[in-house]
Amino acid sequence: AARLFLVDEVEGIFFGSDFVTVTKSEDADWQMLKPVILGVIMEHFVSGKPVMLDTVDIGAAHTNDADGGPDAEIIGQIKELLDTRVRPAVAMDGGDIVYRGFQNGVVMLQMQGACQGCPSSTATLKLGIENMLRHYIPEVVEVRQRVGAILGDELYVVDQARVTDYLHHVR
Repeated sequence: AARLFLVDEVEGIFFGSDFVTVTKSEDADWQMLKPVILGVIMEHFVSGKPVMLDTVDIGAAHTNDADGGPDAEIIGQIKELLDTRVRPAVAMDGGDIVYRGFQNGVVMLQMQGACQGCPSSTATLKLGIENMLRHYIPEVVEVRQRVGAILGDELYVVDQARVTDYLHHVR
């Protein structure tokens, strides 16, 4: 990941379990940037080095839900539907969706990767995901997008400032 940030036009990198999403600066041209990014990724695979310098194991800390709480069955159903019906479709667009909580009928979700900040993400949440969850789980009354914490159980977003500091120390 650190080497990708050495490309001037790269602003963000998102790693999913089987894909990488790269965010470029607004004025950068994908036609010029794509071969450089692919070259860096291929060099990395050949090197055998780890994808991340370190990881954070935050497990269930993303949610405010207790496993044995009164809503445990509902939360399990929500997570199952997200994992089997929503995440695969969102991943096809280079993004991910992460469960962040359930309280008083409101499901909190977070869009990540290419889906984060995408104008279509609100429509996806409201028209697609909310309608599906409400259909299968009557206790769900609304879905809201949560922004903020961006590390997921199996997903990592690399902070460019942190990588730059690391590179300065290594040199």
